[in-house]
Amino acid sequence: MKINIVAGILAASIILGSCESKHSEQTEKISEEDFNYKVDRFADIEVLRYRIPEWDKLSLNEKKLVYYLSQAGLAGRDILWDQNYKYNLKIRKALESIYQNYKGDKTSKDWNNFEVYLKRVWFSNGIHHHYSNDKIMPEFTQAYFEELLKETQTSLDSQIVSILFNEKDSKKVNLDESKGLISGSAVNFYGEGITEKEVEKYYSAKKSPDASRPLSFGLNSQLVKDSKGSLEEKIWKSGGMYGSAIDQIIYWLDKAVTVAENKEQGDALKLLIEYYKTGDLKTWDDYNIAWLKATKGNIDYINGFVEVYNDPLGHKGSYENIVQIKDFDMSAKMEVISKNAQWFEDHSPLMPEHKKKNVVGISYKTVNVASEAGDSSPSTPIGVNLPNADWIRAEYGSKSVSLGNIIDAYNLAGGSEKLKEFAYSQEEIELSEKYGELADKLHTALHEVVGHASGQINQGVGTPKETLKSYASTMEEGRADLVGLYYLYDPELQKLGLVDDWKKVGMTAYNDYIRNGLMTQLVRIEPGRDIEEAHMRNRQWVSAWAYEKGKKDNVIEKVVKDGKTYFKINDYEKLHNLFGELLKETQRIKSEGDYNAAKNLVETYGVKVDKELHAEVLKRNSKFNTAAYKGFINPILVPKTNEQGEITDIEVTYPESFAVEMLFYSKNYGFLPLEN
Repeated sequence: MKINIVAGILAASIILGSCESKHSEQTEKISEEDFNYKVDRFADIEVLRYRIPEWDKLSLNEKKLVYYLSQAGLAGRDILWDQNYKYNLKIRKALESIYQNYKGDKTSKDWNNFEVYLKRVWFSNGIHHHYSNDKIMPEFTQAYFEELLKETQTSLDSQIVSILFNEKDSKKVNLDESKGLISGSAVNFYGEGITEKEVEKYYSAKKSPDASRPLSFGLNSQLVKDSKGSLEEKIWKSGGMYGSAIDQIIYWLDKAVTVAENKEQGDALKLLIEYYKTGDLKTWDDYNIAWLKATKGNIDYINGFVEVYNDPLGHKGSYENIVQIKDFDMSAKMEVISKNAQWFEDHSPLMPEHKKKNVVGISYKTVNVASEAGDSSPSTPIGVNLPNADWIRAEYGSKSVSLGNIIDAYNLAGGSEKLKEFAYSQEEIELSEKYGELADKLHTALHEVVGHASGQINQGVGTPKETLKSYASTMEEGRADLVGLYYLYDPELQKLGLVDDWKKVGMTAYNDYIRNGLMTQLVRIEPGRDIEEAHMRNRQWVSAWAYEKGKKDNVIEKVVKDGKTYFKINDYEKLHNLFGELLKETQRIKSEGDYNAAKNLVETYGVKVDKELHAEVLKRNSKFNTAAYKGFINPILVPKTNEQGEITDIEVTYPESFAVEMLFYSKNYGFLPLEN
């Protein structure tokens, strides 16, 4: 049964130091039997919703902590929009003004195309596709758009209007060096006229107080030229760039400190607040170490300028936030992997000098997401391993999480028809149906816990972003994937009690990975395009390398049956050995900082697409009414208060639609000016 409610939302337009209750009449509390995971479908995207399991089992203080951390995350939402492109906030304001104020014909094809365009922009946090990085081109004319602007009395600079329809700033993140990594990228991390060489020179001149513990220079700043042409950084901090949003983040983090579950958690939050106030990178490292040590409690979070995938040079962190509640049952099972991390390291195929002698501090949990923002929303990861600084990981370890309710929502909202289309045999299909979910969860766990935490860089070698440059991200993701693949076909998993039949689970994992890496992920690429996204690149270069190197022994066979192409694994043991061989080489490249080898590996196997196979995959996929990409709306957490204004409970509700949530966010969390 659905119950419509009037939600009193605490947060929104805040005068710092006080909070004002906001109201939304377009949310609902959904009973378990009426829960529908599917929300919206447009273009190549499907929007889902996720549950927060066992919410009512949390204490009031735990619910408050989740709520405050969620508000902190949403307060910084617009930072990512501006990071993604300097005109995004102006464009979004204009599009939303048209959407809310247009009184003309809303049954026309043009209006439908406008709505789809707006939803695609919302989903991607800007005008560039969240995965391909290509500019999203409207399927309506510039003349129609200008008519909409006029009829709704909406203003948008004519230069920006033209950009929406022309080829300018066509790529958010360009990794083709021939086109200029900075000049060819639309991301708002570097000012006009700055070259890659200038950036490298600028950051290479910066020296950390302790060379063995390098600071993450450039992580939280925009690099620009001053009036004299000299480079300077605009730091993202209170009183600096994005300061008005960061002040709101600080406000909610301060409230989170008051309900922290323990001293360690509270101390970490205080350091995060100090970092946002000062922008000091040493404080950022201190915070990450404190956050790593805060392993007790049921609530955790990710907040900050974290992943550098959106910077073609790998310096700048995109803003993101994930608020997590521990999944007690699954975390207990997966803790087995954490406790045996040293065994995995010792038995890996890496060169002895590249193995860690003491793998420390790995914390792995399956969690349930309660809120996401920035670079994690609406498109979300399914697993996260942090922090990213290699020296912190080596000395203090890392935290790994698998987003359990997100994975469950994907599975419960999906179907098996595509599997039946692209799997070679009935045996493959049956293996995936029986073991696919377990194999996927184990691969995520091994990838995050063992993969990212394994191996070490040779003494005196720089960080991967310095040595491997634009290939650092895909090399790291491929390395972690390979660790997972190597151990998924290992009887040790059964000895540890993680699987009942290690061989079948391993076979399933290999089938699914090769099928995806060589075929099914191509549905996300437009005809004639190269692969740009780091994870897609790594899945292809791992799969394509293994396919080519195994040709002599027919390890993976390309089969054409009834006019359709399939990839059939003939020898799982030899494929296991090939994955080990490639893992060894990938770690060597990272450990030695071998840029040329990284470039050769990625460019040879991970970038170019077989055009004939691509066309075939797209044709075969076209018969399914499924989206290439999925993402999520967040629940809206609604505080209930007594007559004194004290929070007595917090209720989980859901917006009626994707559009309702996006407009709600723009209205209530738009803390940045349109130009920063």
